[in-house]
Amino acid sequence: MNDLFTQAQAATDFIRARFPSTPKLALILGSGLGDFASQVADAVTIPYSEIPHFPQSTVAGHSGKLVLGTIGGITVAVMQGRVHAYEGYTMEQVTFPMRVLGLLGAQRLIVTNAAGGINTLYGQGAIVAISDHINLTGSNAALGPNEPRFGLLPGSGQRFFDMTTAYSPALRQLAVSEAAQQGWELSEGVYIGVLGPSYETPAEIRAFRTLGADLVGMSTVHEVIVARHMGIEILGLSVVTNMAAGVLDQPINHEEVMEIGRRIAGQFTSLLTAIIPKFGEPAQMAAR
Repeated sequence: MNDLFTQAQAATDFIRARFPSTPKLALILGSGLGDFASQVADAVTIPYSEIPHFPQSTVAGHSGKLVLGTIGGITVAVMQGRVHAYEGYTMEQVTFPMRVLGLLGAQRLIVTNAAGGINTLYGQGAIVAISDHINLTGSNAALGPNEPRFGLLPGSGQRFFDMTTAYSPALRQLAVSEAAQQGWELSEGVYIGVLGPSYETPAEIRAFRTLGADLVGMSTVHEVIVARHMGIEILGLSVVTNMAAGVLDQPINHEEVMEIGRRIAGQFTSLLTAIIPKFGEPAQMAAR
């Protein structure tokens, strides 16, 4: 039971024994956003601690539960919280849940996070659709031997794989259009992933802005890399829970991150519950 695929298969088999339906859509809920899992109907909840080989969340705001059921008639698998490399986990451990979600059958992913706002046009509480990312964590989740068995759709599972449209333009446009129908603007922006756990310095934020980043956070990029290796189509959403260091003349703290997450819960829930029923069609590799 030492190779990654065998471990992921064992976790998948355990979950399927509790929930035999195939989730076509996976959601990963970031800091302060876990309450969205209450929208799942006929829910089966499995603590991460019960799933073989699953890493355990240690950060406030990440309750560490997998919730399976339906939203708007779509079968979903929802992760209430994630693990991060700054907690001491390896890249394989950080992305292990994503591997399992893929093996369960998820063809599309909504990945969410709490982020610092670099772009001064954003305000605290803004929801931003991720258009692309910059990986400055110092590592890549696809390091090591390639495992083609993780390739779930035609053309996936390759040693070298394309990241040109890591975040699906079609899914992003769907979300932007739905937000407009609800009377608000869903901005788009580039997310820069850093290792953490310390927040960034003002000088780093100035450098990131020069690189073209609009948002900064300590998650997401590796999950997205692994999801794309598996052929999964992705919508990324960031909640600007604080302005990045130096943007405002005030310190940054995790309590503020949690509070903003709670404050925008209604808007966040309204958007996701509206778009999820529209995610029911299978991902089309040829379109990307």
